[in-house]
Amino acid sequence: MEYVLNEDNACIVKEIIQTIHNNSVYLSEIDGETGDGDHGINMNKGFLMADIRIKEDDSFSEALKKLGKTLVMDIGGSMGPIYGTFFSKLSRTLKTEEKIDAKLFEEALKNAEEGLMDLAGAKPGDKTLVDTIVPAYESFKEAQEAGKGFKECLEALKIGAEQGKESTRDMVAKLGRASRLGERSKGHLDAGATSCCIILQTMADGMIKRMVE
Repeated sequence: MEYVLNEDNACIVKEIIQTIHNNSVYLSEIDGETGDGDHGINMNKGFLMADIRIKEDDSFSEALKKLGKTLVMDIGGSMGPIYGTFFSKLSRTLKTEEKIDAKLFEEALKNAEEGLMDLAGAKPGDKTLVDTIVPAYESFKEAQEAGKGFKECLEALKIGAEQGKESTRDMVAKLGRASRLGERSKGHLDAGATSCCIILQTMADGMIKRMVE
């Protein structure tokens, strides 16, 4: 059975933080097309603050918890509480487990997805990060139900996240600043959907690299 050890895998979260840092300008550029252009700035600020607090020998779930808490407490705007909830829900599901397998990770993704949708008040088609997390989760779940291994499920998640992100380009924003543009929001990627895709794909890659078979 394929699994990822919870212990000593804070490095996966640190890789997510580094990738957000590397893409912060890009995320703000996307946000600037329909919003106020600070998505990458705010994300980078919060993630780097968390990086200082995460120890190299923290478990995967402990690092997720610290990242979530930092985003809720110390980052402004709507994205702090939303992503804070996302990471906290993941952490809560995984925290007592020594080994993280496909079934457990599916449960964690489901809890994170539900927490996100409840807090954001968004549904698929609203042109938000929900349009990334929902197809990513569904792709993972379908792969697992088809008897695929954990690695293959994570690869399916990456594809679902990419497709979800890209789908926002043809949507009209229903929530947030972009909704003020109406039809003019069409033709642009959603910044939150893009950052969510980056996070999920980096997390999946980090877990695949550390998979125990």
